[in-house]
Amino acid sequence: MSTFEARFKRIMDAATLNEPDRVPIVPVNQTFPVLNAGYTMAEVLYDFDKGADAYIKYALQYEPDSVWGHAYIHMGMGPMFDLIRPKTLTWAGAPNNRLDKNSIHQYIEFPVLEDNEIDMFRSDSTGWLLNIGLPKIAGLLEPLGNMGLSAIAPAYNSVPMLAASFSAPDVRKMIEDLWAIEDINQKLTEKLNSLDTKLEEIGFPIFMKGFALVPFDNYSDFYRGTVDGMADMYENEDIIINYNATNLEQTLFSIDVQSQFLPGKFVFMPLHKGMDRFMSGEQYQKFYWKDLQTIIERIIKRGMIPYIYTEGPYTSRLEFLKDVTPGKVIFHFEECDMIKAKKVLGETACISGGFPVSMLQYASKQEVIDECKRLIDGCAYGGGYIFETSNGMDLVKPENIEAMFETVKTYGKK
Repeated sequence: MSTFEARFKRIMDAATLNEPDRVPIVPVNQTFPVLNAGYTMAEVLYDFDKGADAYIKYALQYEPDSVWGHAYIHMGMGPMFDLIRPKTLTWAGAPNNRLDKNSIHQYIEFPVLEDNEIDMFRSDSTGWLLNIGLPKIAGLLEPLGNMGLSAIAPAYNSVPMLAASFSAPDVRKMIEDLWAIEDINQKLTEKLNSLDTKLEEIGFPIFMKGFALVPFDNYSDFYRGTVDGMADMYENEDIIINYNATNLEQTLFSIDVQSQFLPGKFVFMPLHKGMDRFMSGEQYQKFYWKDLQTIIERIIKRGMIPYIYTEGPYTSRLEFLKDVTPGKVIFHFEECDMIKAKKVLGETACISGGFPVSMLQYASKQEVIDECKRLIDGCAYGGGYIFETSNGMDLVKPENIEAMFETVKTYGKK
């Protein structure tokens, strides 16, 4: 059996609730491989090849069972962001220099859908999106707000009006920049696929390929923001329910499409707003879980593996999570009682995460070793456990990351 085959089998055994030859170790990568290779994030955002070099060096140096996280640090996307001029994102190397050169990108949240626009959103969500929503989130799209597209009827004599709208100088420039963005994105997609192929050629299976979001996360992240999204659970329940229903159908369609290209791959689902204390159990059931459960089952039905990345504290949600098809799901935890998670979910789903990434920078080497052993003892029995850091790795002490890998690879043997 080749090294690639051994790693692939190890992870798939754990994912399907079988006991592998040892506990798989797949730390969540973030800026660490870049910093470890001597690059800055500002460099990597504008030079994909440096990012690719960093991840290959990381894989060969530490030999994890899989590499993931490289698709989410926006390698090479700086020139594209320069054209988009996003108002909801800033990044290392951006013209405004808001972030340190080694920071991961940061989202800027504000209510794109404001209170005084809710009636329009109810009656004409497409008109709101074209005339108000999209111009708010990117400088590139500001010309849309002046085009009056929602006022144009589907009639032949509307074509001259459309021609005039699309021929305005700022709109022509927007269209040219959109073409340039597509060219950049196609090249980056090719490079990312080539990197994944290279990593697999040198022995590291790449599982994380698909993507999906829970409708409520879409609503809260991109429309109303966290605070107003929370208030809407009390004040605008109908909008959330209607939005969730529409977005759920769009998400299920996206999963169907992805399944044609990604059979057997993991579908990454970060859960942003379903955490403990953000909403009650009743609200979680109404606005969140029923949609998440439907999406999970659709992913399974389409022959892919749901990789559910819970963010924030999640211990109170464990009873919900066990109501899925057994042996087909991976639940990653950032902050959770992992021993309880094993007891509740052990016969239902593979669990991962829970190792506090902060320990790699601030704990002693022995504390890292002890925590690795505690998690292995409490979670690995009977299989169904993948050792992962709680979230993305950034600055770490070299002796601590080495201790983490060494402990899992030796103490975690069957």
